This record gives sequence, C-alpha cells and structure tokens, in this order.
Amino acid sequence: MADWKKNDRIQVIIEDLSETGEGIGKTDGFTWFIKDTVIGDHVEAKAMKVKKNYGFAHLEQIIKPSESRITPLCPVAKQCGGCQLQTMSYEEELRYKERKIYGNITRIGGFQDVPMLPIMGMDEPWRYRNKAQFPWGLDKDGKPVAGFYAGRTHAIIGCEDCLLGVEENREVLGRIKAHMERYHLAPYDESTHKGLIRHTLIRKGFQTGELMVCQVINGNQLPHSEELVKSLLEIPGMTSISLNVNKEQTNVILGNKVENLFGPGYITDYIGSVQYRISPLSFYQVNPVQTKKLYETALEYAGLTGGETVWDLYCGIGTISLFLAQKAKKVYGVEIVPQAIDDARENARLNGIENAEFFVGKAEKVLPEQFEKNQVYADVIVVDPPRKGCDEKCLETIVKMGPKRVVYVSCDSATLARDLKYLAESGYELVRVRGCDMFPWTTHVETVVLMSRVKVNTMF
Repeated sequence: MADWKKNDRIQVIIEDLSETGEGIGKTDGFTWFIKDTVIGDHVEAKAMKVKKNYGFAHLEQIIKPSESRITPLCPVAKQCGGCQLQTMSYEEELRYKERKIYGNITRIGGFQDVPMLPIMGMDEPWRYRNKAQFPWGLDKDGKPVAGFYAGRTHAIIGCEDCLLGVEENREVLGRIKAHMERYHLAPYDESTHKGLIRHTLIRKGFQTGELMVCQVINGNQLPHSEELVKSLLEIPGMTSISLNVNKEQTNVILGNKVENLFGPGYITDYIGSVQYRISPLSFYQVNPVQTKKLYETALEYAGLTGGETVWDLYCGIGTISLFLAQKAKKVYGVEIVPQAIDDARENARLNGIENAEFFVGKAEKVLPEQFEKNQVYADVIVVDPPRKGCDEKCLETIVKMGPKRVVYVSCDSATLARDLKYLAESGYELVRVRGCDMFPWTTHVETVVLMSRVKVNTMF
C-alpha cells in the first residue's frame, strides 16, 4: 500500500458515493473521499487529510467526466450545503439511492434476499418543497442577505430563489429585505447573539395555493410589523403571517412562542382527499407530490379491509393516521409533540374522521401502557420514526403485541436496517421494500417496508 501524505496528487476513478455524497475511489486498495465528483468520473485530486486506510482529497480537475455528469441548474449548487447531487443525472441519482437502501439492508440488517420494488422517482424533480427556512445574515458589503448555509458551516450563501423551493419564496424574501433596509433592522449574528431578524419560514399549500410566512426574531416584537404585513399581503395566496420568538443561543430555528400578525395562524393543504391544517410549528412532509405516493404505498402495504385496529407511531399531525383511517376500523396515533397532536385531532375533525384517536407521549411509553393496562391490541402497526429510528422499548412492545403486519416508513435506511434486523429475529419476515425519492438532488431517501409475522407469537 502506498504511503500517502498531505498535498500528494492522486489520479483515481470514482466507483461509488458515500452516505453524504462524496465520491469514493481507490488507489492500491487505499480509499479516497472526494467531494463534487460523480460515479464514473476519472479525476485528479490533492490529498487534504490522510488516515491509516483512507483519506480525503480536494478535486483539482476532471480528466474524463462520467457519462452521468451534468451541469448543475443552480448557480450556487457547489457552495450551498442544501444539495449534494446536482452534478449527477437524475436517473443515476435514483440508482444510487436504490443501492444505498439495498446496501444498508444487506450489510446492517443482515438480509440476504431483499424483495425490492423500483424506487418511486419524480417526473419533475424541481420546485418540489412546500417549506423553506432561510437564515439571514450580512453580505460582504454589509447588506442583509438570505440563503442557505454552506456545507458543514454556518456561513450563509446568498440564494433567495432556491430551485427546490416555490417561486413565491423570492418575492417574500425581497419584501422582508426591503423592510429591514427601510427600518435598519439588523440580521441575527450567531457569534454575538445580537441582531433581530433570524430565519424566515415560508410554507405553501400545493393544492390550495395558500401561503404562510413566519418570521423568527431575536426579540419580543418586530418594529413596524403592520407595514410588513401590508407588503406581504400583496402576494397572491398569502393566508397566514406570524412572528416566532427565539431568543435562545441555539441552532434550533423555531422558538415555542408564536404571535399571530394576520390570518388564522395556519394554512391548509390536501394529500389525496384528506385535508390537513398546518401551523408554523407543525411537522408536515415537505414534498407533497411524493408524500402522496409514499402514503399510498404504506396504505397498500397495511392491507386494510375495514376491520383492523391500527397503531400509527410517531404520527405527527396525523398525516398517515388519517390516510389509514379511511380503510381501518380504528386508528390510534402517538406523538411526543403536544401541538402536533392538537393539529392531528383538529385534522380528524376537519375531515369528519371519527375512528382516529390520538395520544401525546413517547411511543415507547404510550404503547406498553395501552397494551398492558387497557389490553389495546393491534392488527397492523405503522411506524414513521425520526432519523434515529425506533426506540428498542418500542420495538419490544411491537413484538409483544404481535401485529400481523408492520409497515415501517423511514428517512434513514441505516437505522431502518438495524430495526428490521430486530423484527426479523423476533418472528417477522421482510416482504417488500420500496424507496421513495422525497428529496431529489440530495443524498436523502425515504423507504417504506412491509414486514409480516411468520409464526404466532409464543407469548400468547
């Protein structure tokens, strides 16, 4: 094995991509990670950091580009930390995501045979996000700028028209910037904890056209807020305008206090025929087009005939629960965020759904409580946990309850694979796996999995 050191030049062909989107290539068995490369690229790079068996190198030049290499549409794609894969064709990106899911399920989950269906990609993989959160800062001329953080930093790259977001974002940010300049309102500075204007959260209902703006401030009030409201109301579809107070020194974007400036304090949108009410603090899937495909797949995997009791764990504002309630006898939803549960109950009322009940609390606490104390059982359990996956106590209870089917929706196929392994060792078999590309041009991918109980649970 060659002895590489910092600043050495290397030539390498990129064979794969890492979880975070860096190209992976090998020289004499030594692995290199090189950002901004695509599978199939033949590149020259400069060694930046060298470990025992692997190193990180900086791309110097592309000797021969991959057939999958394309020119990014976004002018700041390279600097911005939002997209990792804009230099790769969309077809290749979908193949990469399928391999990533398959790789994790075989390697971490230990499954030999993975019953994978083709990934659900987008016909139009741009302008798909119904939500954006723009941090504010100062540009090099000392003027307010909104955009996104550069990769692995908190340096703001100016980008007021992100091509993943809706076109109205630019209009909203332009009006907020004019307001800041007119009244000399300073953007927030993380290092000094000074400055008023932190992030701007914008949401749009894709089916309803309703717009929401929530301005996060490092203070209790926004000077001349009525002027800003007047300006924002000139944008078609503007339905809800609010302030969010966040005076903490933290990376968390939203504080807990919301002050309504205009409108009902929420917008509504539809996924399929189900209507949802979305408030500034609600979690709601950011890609409504793909969410519909994802939920329809989850519903299909749940195999409901109208007589089942279903538990939806980590249910948020009840998005999957209400989808399932259309075909189930009874749905129970569990979520730790109280406001999300208020929204879930309101969403059930809004849709005239009476067979859904919601609990506030940790899934790993509520589930055993209801099962052991109240003998509430489950025919089907649906889980859609955060990135860290399911808590082991929660998995334990799922196995104890012994539902016929478990439908697992995941935003991280590594923790998914770990949890599937646990279920497989406890009497469940892997029936179907399908990727859903909710986040084109990034390395993230959603997966929906069906597991079926093989043998009757011995604990009964």
